[in-house]
Amino acid sequence: MGAQKGKDLLVKVDLNGSGQFETLAGLRATRISFNAEQVDVTTLESNGGWRELLGGAGVKSANISGSGVFKDAGTDERARQIFFDGETPEFQVIIPEFGTVEGRFQVSSIEYAGSHNGEATYEIALASAGLLAFTAAPGA
Repeated sequence: MGAQKGKDLLVKVDLNGSGQFETLAGLRATRISFNAEQVDVTTLESNGGWRELLGGAGVKSANISGSGVFKDAGTDERARQIFFDGETPEFQVIIPEFGTVEGRFQVSSIEYAGSHNGEATYEIALASAGLLAFTAAPGA
């Protein structure tokens, strides 16, 4: 996979539960991270004293973060609604030439900022709230 444009990494939200996904408006920077808890099963008999991990155990999670500017779009309102209502709707993350990650996420934080001579900005963080599905991009 060669170099990709950062603007092609998209975070989309299901607007109304019908599978109609729309890109969160105004995002300038986005990031997704995948995590897996380690379960240490090392004992005094472990070969050479090296740590041993239990494969297939532990909790998997994903986190999404992004920052941007207000675009006065329905997705701005939807993000606020998700946070205040404690919803866990479906999201899609499009990773260029890699694939699409889809599943339920909770908005874990949303921050607003602005300066006297600048634009109003926001930062958003999402935490996975269930099983995630991955679909590879064609040719990936």
